[in-house]
Amino acid sequence: MKSEFENYRFIEITPREVSKKDALIKSKDVKVTGNVSITVEEESKDGIKVLLKKDENENIKEIKFVCSCGETKTIQFDYFAE
Repeated sequence: MKSEFENYRFIEITPREVSKKDALIKSKDVKVTGNVSITVEEESKDGIKVLLKKDENENIKEIKFVCSCGETKTIQFDYFAE
């Protein structure tokens, strides 16, 4: 794997109830649900990228495997506060 990691930070938004006939989602129709970071790791030998999606506390929320052929597999985690 590459020794260098590419980190990207995003504001995560979730659409509220939006009519399916609308082609445009307006800012009033979404809510900000937090910040996420996405780390991209690439396996140069097999052409597989691994994307790690983390929340603002650096907990992994999602792992996505992306093949160079276009096929993807995703594992999602849901953490519950005790």
